Amino acid sequence: MSEQTTSVQEAQKFGESTELDTPVDSIEAPGEASELQDSDAEVDAPESDEFVPMTDDELVSTLEALLLVVDTPISAAALASILAQPLVRVAEALQRISEILTDRTSGIDLRETADGWRMYTRAQYAPYVEKLLLDGARSKLTRAALETLAVVAYRQPVTRSRVSAVRGVNVDAVMRTLLMRGLIAEAGTDDDSGAVMFRTTELFLERLGLTSLSDLPDIAPLLPGIDVIDDLTENLSDEPRFARLNRAPTEAVAPAFTVDQD
Repeated sequence: MSEQTTSVQEAQKFGESTELDTPVDSIEAPGEASELQDSDAEVDAPESDEFVPMTDDELVSTLEALLLVVDTPISAAALASILAQPLVRVAEALQRISEILTDRTSGIDLRETADGWRMYTRAQYAPYVEKLLLDGARSKLTRAALETLAVVAYRQPVTRSRVSAVRGVNVDAVMRTLLMRGLIAEAGTDDDSGAVMFRTTELFLERLGLTSLSDLPDIAPLLPGIDVIDDLTENLSDEPRFARLNRAPTEAVAPAFTVDQD
C-alpha cells in the first residue's frame, strides 16, 4: 500500500477532511464566481434586438399621440413598454417635449406627477376653458328633450320604449342627450322585459330648484294616465312606427341598381 493511501486512511480515521472528499464540480477557479454572476445579470437585461428602431422625431410624435388620449397619468416605464424603447430614452424625450411646450408658451402643459406623465391645459388659459365648458353645459334643452325629461320624471323608473309610447316618437337620441347632460341615469332593468329603466338625477332636482320629486307640480292633463301608457306599451309591437324598436337587426341588402363611382 502506498504512502498516499495510508495518509488518507489515517485522516478518515481521525475525522479529518481531505481534498478527495470535495466534488470536482464544486471547485471554482479564481474569478469564476464573478463571471457566473455577470452572466446571470446579462439574462435580466433587455437585449438591444428587442427595441424597435425609431428616430427622435418619430419618438416625440408618437409620445404626443399617446399622451393626448390617456385619461389618467401614465408612467415613463409604461410608455417605454408600449413603444419598445429604452426607458432612459423615453424619459429624456418626455422631458424634452415638456420643455418645448413651456418655451413656446403652449396652451398645453406636459407635467409629471406622482402617477406619471399627462397633458394639461396651462393655468393662464383656464378662464377660456371654463367659459367653453360652462356655456356648453348651460345651453338650453330642446322642446323634445324637455318633453322626454318630463315623462321620465313623472313615470320613473321607466323604460325607453314606454317613453317612446307616451311621446309617439323615437326618443333614442334625446335619451342619449339627457344621459350625457347628467339629468337622467340608469335605474336597473324591468322585471318583465329586461329593458333598462331610467330615472332622474340629483342634478335634475338642482336645476329645477326642487328638494325632492314630491315637489314636482301635478301632472299635466294632456299627459296620458298610467293605464293608457300601459295599454300603449302592450300594443307597441303592433305599431308600425315602433316596429323597428323590437325588430332584430338584419343584414344590409345590396341595392338592385349600380351606383356610378367617379
